[in-house]
Amino acid sequence: MPTHRFVVTATSWVTPSLRRVQLHTSDVSAFAESSFTDRYVKLVFPKPGVDYPEQIDVRALRGILPPEDLPDVRTYTALNPDLEAGTIDIDFVVHGDEGIAGPWAASAEVGDILIANGPGGAYRPDPTADWHLLVGDESAIPAVSAALAALPHEAVARVVVLVESGAHEPQLALPAGGTVTFVHRDSAADGALEAAVRAVEWLDGRVQAFVHGEAEEIMKGVRPYLRTERGLDRDQLSISGYWRRGRTEDGFREWKSEFARADGDEPRTGGRPSRRPLAPALR
Repeated sequence: MPTHRFVVTATSWVTPSLRRVQLHTSDVSAFAESSFTDRYVKLVFPKPGVDYPEQIDVRALRGILPPEDLPDVRTYTALNPDLEAGTIDIDFVVHGDEGIAGPWAASAEVGDILIANGPGGAYRPDPTADWHLLVGDESAIPAVSAALAALPHEAVARVVVLVESGAHEPQLALPAGGTVTFVHRDSAADGALEAAVRAVEWLDGRVQAFVHGEAEEIMKGVRPYLRTERGLDRDQLSISGYWRRGRTEDGFREWKSEFARADGDEPRTGGRPSRRPLAPALR
């Protein structure tokens, strides 16, 4: 992934906990040329007091710097690439002072610098699918929004989103055949996201599903329902945990590898914004 030096040009609140930061760089063509709606970047947060090269490539630094001096890296969805303006947007979930990227976004000001590697990506809605199932929590809202924007006007979509409360519901641009179900964490029982997915009317025809969020909810709750009970093939399903309670991003990557080895089926991944830090912050 190439390294980009971004400058903050604007900030705004999408919801009370979702902070949008607009970033400018000299060349965003790699982002505009990417067709993935889960297009993502690896944000690099240098450790205070460590002298890094101007172009920070974390992979190149491994084996050169001691682990405690390596920059922190967090993965986020890159939205709205604008070739003419030279900008992209990144939406960060912010919950107080926990984490690294969320607090940075909450205090970001015009002129601040952010280093990022990317873009990557793995998913885009299949125009030949008869209908689309899009599921996630706050961490998946940017990628879900981008997928909805890429759907034809007449597309059929069923969207299920877990957020903190009614005040945190984002505005989603649904196609003509689209509906959305919001699940509120402040009044929902454990397993409410899976229950809401099970409650979605299963439509006729071939479905394509994009399902991302907290790993336990997604990989041990929603995934067995879609893979085993509904019989979705791998090419119909982009599914992965974007975060896990109690894990940093490095620890979460280890958990995903362990899960894949135990399960015998590598989870598919995509862009990752932020999440709700219920334990040591992932972001």
